[in-house]
Amino acid sequence: QVQLVESGGGLVQAGGSLRLSCAASGNSFSINAMGWYRQAPGKQRELVAAIRSGGSTNYADSVKGRFTISRDNAKNTVYLQMNSLKPEDTAVYYCNVRWTDYERWYGSWGQGTQVTVSS
Repeated sequence: QVQLVESGGGLVQAGGSLRLSCAASGNSFSINAMGWYRQAPGKQRELVAAIRSGGSTNYADSVKGRFTISRDNAKNTVYLQMNSLKPEDTAVYYCNVRWTDYERWYGSWGQGTQVTVSS
């Protein structure tokens, strides 16, 4: 089983920046895709950004040009650099990892980290 630990959320003023981290740990696993989702109160969880093992990325239109996703494969960690934050970015952010134990593929979620952007 893979465990995910997120960090980096908090309260920031509009226009500010935050960096989220999500570290995966466990025994005998290999990670494929890693991503960040968010869920605002009363709304569905939505994909923010994803990065594949080869490094290709995709972003939600609402964050393009402001957020950057990256990964450190040696540390099994994915990052989300969030710049020019807006109040509408306020949400709980969850990392998601697609991994294999070399027999099956699985998806795991982090515990979530709150990001609050004040106007």
